[in-house]
Amino acid sequence: MLVVEDEWVIADLVRTYLVRDGFTVIVEATGEAALATAHRHRPVALILDIMLPDMEGTEVCRRLRSRQDWTPVLFLTARDEEVDRLLGLELGGDDYITKPFSPRELVARVRAVLRRASGTVAEDIRCVGLVKSDMPRRRVFVEDGPVELTVTEFDLLAYLMGRPGRVCTRSDLLAAVWGYRSDVGVRTVDVHIAQLRAKLGRGARMIRTVRGVGYSVEG
Repeated sequence: MLVVEDEWVIADLVRTYLVRDGFTVIVEATGEAALATAHRHRPVALILDIMLPDMEGTEVCRRLRSRQDWTPVLFLTARDEEVDRLLGLELGGDDYITKPFSPRELVARVRAVLRRASGTVAEDIRCVGLVKSDMPRRRVFVEDGPVELTVTEFDLLAYLMGRPGRVCTRSDLLAAVWGYRSDVGVRTVDVHIAQLRAKLGRGARMIRTVRGVGYSVEG
């Protein structure tokens, strides 16, 4: 596990709770050091502060994704503005938590992201419209061309594709994919849906917005 946080008190608190939960933890204080460590050690996940001395945490995430590194990323942010939190998700983050936070909640969020990253489902292949999902291999194809998705994007798509024709509310999607319910956090779902549509291209036509309610997938 890689923790990227320049405030030592916070970094040590996060490290302590993760170690108690059985993780091996490396702590870095800058974006450049984080990128080098991520490349060298291939951590199972990153806990990434948005405000770093040398670059924004969102830039660290952008660089990871640009080199096809899809390691799960959970953002730490002291900013309370919705636009800042959503920007991190648009750049490929999987979840975020706002300071001050409960260390136990942080560990629970990390566990939820890792479960999604390693989880499989019984049904091997799902096809809706132009999109095909290979569930055990966690791969997605549009018209037989591969599409690269983050852990969270894949799980959101898999959940919707497993319920064709059914309207899924934003709250239900937040609970099923992210593992928690929050009226405040439902905007997170909209951001990931927008990212999915952008990546799926022509295949995105299967995702239908039900205004004021949520989303459905229809062939």
